[in-house]
Amino acid sequence: MVKQKLDPQARKAILGARKLIEEVAKADGNEAETRKRVEYVFGSVMGYDVFNHVTQEHAIAGAGDTVHCDMAIQLDHEDTSRPEILVELKRVNIDLAPKHLKQVASYAIDKGCDWAILSNGKEWRLYHISFGKPPQTKLVDSWNLLTDDLSVLAGKFEMIGYRNVRKGGLDKLWEKTNVLTARNILGVILTEDSIRDMQKRLKKATGVAVSPEDVVAAVRHLLNESAATQMDQMKISLPEKKNKKAEVMAKRGRPRKQPETSPPVDSLPPVQEEDIQSITTN
Repeated sequence: MVKQKLDPQARKAILGARKLIEEVAKADGNEAETRKRVEYVFGSVMGYDVFNHVTQEHAIAGAGDTVHCDMAIQLDHEDTSRPEILVELKRVNIDLAPKHLKQVASYAIDKGCDWAILSNGKEWRLYHISFGKPPQTKLVDSWNLLTDDLSVLAGKFEMIGYRNVRKGGLDKLWEKTNVLTARNILGVILTEDSIRDMQKRLKKATGVAVSPEDVVAAVRHLLNESAATQMDQMKISLPEKKNKKAEVMAKRGRPRKQPETSPPVDSLPPVQEEDIQSITTN
């Protein structure tokens, strides 16, 4: 992410939030103590009204007994309104695990909520839930309050902050995330024209000629396991290899273009006697 200019107020708020989490981590605080600090982060860093926008122990009625999610971010409280984000918190020194994701995802699915956050105060993970058959949960972004750069943190918290959520920024984020998938990006990179262009640029930069297969193999080597699996499922059209010998022979076999010349005198039509008389008369 490109670093953004950090204003003094945002810097102060993030540093204050970081100090709170560092202190509760040092004291090995429990989940309730962690929750108290995280609630402060939602108010001081992200701009929520913690009395009107943040609900503790939000009730969720699923297929079985009613369960409670640690926090719900809900801007409107009409009868038909739903939370914008559900937040599941863990004790500050507990590592976030797949079972925790399963827990918050099940809450979001039962509530019909598109967004969920899983956090222990230090680590923050933002997920989107797509309501297909079956529902799909996808990690959209993640960050660490204690170790990430302040300007990076400012952008992350702004993304899930009050102003952005209020104006529908999370929906735009999801649209962008869907466009910038590994499959879509690879589809653009691995077209015939792109591969051919990479061959030319590599030859110009290094003086070494590489084949289309070499380029595809190099791209695959750069990918993580998930993206590499998607690449293996794609149909990639390689540029046709040029037959230099055939091109040379074709050029040699082409008839040379003759220069244009004036027709020889013998080929000109004879001058008629009446033409001479006409000229001399005039």
